[in-house]
Amino acid sequence: MKRLYVIVFLVIAATAALGFAVAQHSGYVLIAYKSFRYEASLWATLAVIAVLWLLIWGIKALVELVMTSSGVVNPWSRRNRSRRVQVAIEHGQLDLAEGRWASAQRHLYRAAEAERQPLLYYLGAARAANEQGNYEECDRLLERALERQPQAELAIALSHAQLQTDRGDTDGALVTLQAMHDRHPHNAQTLRQLQRLYQQRGEWSAVIRLLPELRKDRVLPRAELAELERRAWGENLSLAAQREEDGSVGLQSLTRAWEQLTSAQRQEPPLVLAYAEQLRQLGAQVEAEEVLRTALKRKYDSHLARLYGLVRGSDPARQLQTAEGWLKDHPNDPSLLLTLGRLCLQTSLWGKARDYLESSLRVQRNPEACAELARLLAQLGDTERSNQLFQEGLGLLDERLLAAPLPVAAHV
Repeated sequence: MKRLYVIVFLVIAATAALGFAVAQHSGYVLIAYKSFRYEASLWATLAVIAVLWLLIWGIKALVELVMTSSGVVNPWSRRNRSRRVQVAIEHGQLDLAEGRWASAQRHLYRAAEAERQPLLYYLGAARAANEQGNYEECDRLLERALERQPQAELAIALSHAQLQTDRGDTDGALVTLQAMHDRHPHNAQTLRQLQRLYQQRGEWSAVIRLLPELRKDRVLPRAELAELERRAWGENLSLAAQREEDGSVGLQSLTRAWEQLTSAQRQEPPLVLAYAEQLRQLGAQVEAEEVLRTALKRKYDSHLARLYGLVRGSDPARQLQTAEGWLKDHPNDPSLLLTLGRLCLQTSLWGKARDYLESSLRVQRNPEACAELARLLAQLGDTERSNQLFQEGLGLLDERLLAAPLPVAAHV
C-alpha cells in the first residue's frame, strides 16, 4: 500500500508539473519542407510523437503475437518440428533402454533424420533393428549413418562388428574388425574387440599374434594381459596336441608349440601344467613326469604336485621317493598327500597309500581323495567304509557342480 501511495503521489506531482509548464508557455513548433508545413504548440507535438510511438509499438507487438500463434498452430513450423524431434529422442532412448525395440527404432530413426549430428541415433536404431532380427534394415541404417557422417567411419564399423557378433555372424565381424585394424592399427577399441572375437572363435594362435600389439598400445591392464597370455599359450598347447601329423595325433606339433614359448614362459606353472597334461593325454607319460619333476624342483606348485601323481614315469619307486622329498617342506598340502597316496598305489604300498590318503582328507575333504581311498578300501575288504567314502565323494562333487555358474547359452 505504501508503494501505491508513492506512485500515485508521483503521478499527481508529474501531472501538476506538466500542467504548470503548459500554463507558463505553450511553446511553438514549425516544420516546413517544400510545400509541406506543420505548425503546432510544443506540447501538442510531443503528444503526437507519444501517440505515434504507442501505435508503432502496438503494431510490432501484434505482429509478434501473430507469428508466435502461427508457430504454435502450424504443425510444420520450426518450433513444432524441434519439439517433435526432442520427443522422439526422449522416447527412443527410453524405449532402447527398456527393450521396446520396434518403438525405439521408429523414434530414433525419426530423430536421426532430423538432427545435424545423427550418429548416436542411427546406432541406437540399428541396434534396435538388430535385436528384432531385421539384419538388412540394421545394415541399411549403418550405411545411412556413414553417409551422413563419413568422418565417423571407425565408430560405425566398431558398432557394426559388435552387432554382427551379437547376431552370430562372427565371420562378418572378423572381416569388419580386420579392415579397421588395417586402417587404424593402434586403436585400442579395435584391438580389444578383435582380441575378444578371436577368443570367442577359439583362435588362440591369432590371440598370440595380437599380444605384442595389446602390450605396446596398453589396451589391457597388466594383470589381465598376463592372464590372457597364459591362457592363450595354454589353449594353443591344447590345440597343438589335437592336430594330426602323418596320420597320428601331433606330439611333434605339441613339442613345437612348447618350444615357441620363451624361457620365462616355460617356467610358469600354468603353462607347465597345460603342457604336461597334454603330454599325459597323448600317452607321453615319461616325458610328462620329467617335465613336472623339473618344474617342481625349480619351484613348488600345488597344482603341479597333484598332476605328478597322475603320470607314470619310467621308475615308479624313484618317482615316489622324489615326491616324498617335497613332503618335508609341504607337510599339509592335500594335493601332495593325494599324489603320494596315488604313487604308493602304483607301487603296491597299500598301508602307506591308506595313510597318505587319509591324511589328505584330514586336511581337506576332496572328492578325488575320497574316490582313491574308497577304491583302496574296497580292495582291502572294508566295503562299508568304501561305500561311505564313495557317497561322500559324490556329495562333494555335487557341491562343486552347484557352486559353478551355469554355462551361458550362445546368442543366436
